[in-house]
Amino acid sequence: MNKFSLIIILLSLAFSTFSYAQTPQFPIVKGFGGIYEIPEATERPDPDGTYKIIIDLVSAAESPGTVNRMVDNIARMVNLHGIAGVSKDNIKVKVAIHGGAVFSALNNDFYKKLYGIENPNLPVFEALKESGVVEFYVCGQSLIARDMLTTDVWEGAEIALSMLTTLTKYVPQGYMLMRF
Repeated sequence: MNKFSLIIILLSLAFSTFSYAQTPQFPIVKGFGGIYEIPEATERPDPDGTYKIIIDLVSAAESPGTVNRMVDNIARMVNLHGIAGVSKDNIKVKVAIHGGAVFSALNNDFYKKLYGIENPNLPVFEALKESGVVEFYVCGQSLIARDMLTTDVWEGAEIALSMLTTLTKYVPQGYMLMRF
């Protein structure tokens, strides 16, 4: 094999590899929850379907300085529906935040008081809220159990009596329950 043929083969392999390298997409939640189109996927959400989802968010961040992976996963889930062609009008997500996840939904003042830094989750929460698809409910019982006040919570969330009552309200209304 001559050098020219070898170069052509190597360039062909390089270009085929680059064709699989993709840039993350953010079809509904801008800047967070980056996902990738998989053109070969045959199992996809129905773009004409209506999706009502309630997320039981109990997982805490790995450390105070990092975004809670499960908060970003909410953005990923919404964006995956968007890349499949589901309209923002056809997806409704409610997030019931409780347990250790309440630390992810604290306002910057209280977060700084606890950890000395701003809450890294708030930009993700803001982007989710701005998408017009996601609503947040923080469990009042979880706050009290941690000696927190409702005023310690990010202003974009509503305070719920409890996560339990939030779930019992929305599941009978046809919301599918997911636990993150």
